[in-house]
Amino acid sequence: MSARSDLLTDVVAATVEVAAESGRSGLFTDEVARALTAVVGKIAGKTVEEAEVSGFVNGWQEALEAVGQKRKDAAGAQVYRIGSYDMTDV
Repeated sequence: MSARSDLLTDVVAATVEVAAESGRSGLFTDEVARALTAVVGKIAGKTVEEAEVSGFVNGWQEALEAVGQKRKDAAGAQVYRIGSYDMTDV
């Protein structure tokens, strides 16, 4: 697992702990739920973004190697352009 995955796991565990403790004390409100959800969403968003960028960079490097015939196992590989995906619509 990556450091980001570990961070996300820690954040989720901490938010569950906070939710459980505030539930036990009778202080779990809609605001607490929204705040905890926002924290997890923020960290998850950064984790996904980092994974996408890393995946793109690795894939791009492999594609350039394939086009340049630098890799023998990629001989004859075709590179296709794909449309972009806008994460702001999610």
